[in-house]
Amino acid sequence: MSLNLEQYVSEFSAQNINGEHLLQLDGSKLKALGITSSQDRAIIKKKLKEMKASLEKARKAQEKMEKQREKLRKKEQEQLQRKSKKTDKSSSDATEGTNEQ
Repeated sequence: MSLNLEQYVSEFSAQNINGEHLLQLDGSKLKALGITSSQDRAIIKKKLKEMKASLEKARKAQEKMEKQREKLRKKEQEQLQRKSKKTDKSSSDATEGTNEQ
């Protein structure tokens, strides 16, 4: 509808075209859906291309954030391990000092 192609809404609905199906449409599938105007198909294909690019960009951003989170978790884990080793070493040193006296 935002593309001023309201005349195809009923056919898309009748064919249960949802977002996932929409992204899989190509020129021949659009033609099979009754979009006989090459100009209308071109408009839809252009918009679909933009949507796919936007989704890919969002997916990459999500992956980047997940990698950053994982890196941060590893760093925090390493710091906890180092802290734990220092605590173990200092308590071990204190025990040895007591035993020597």
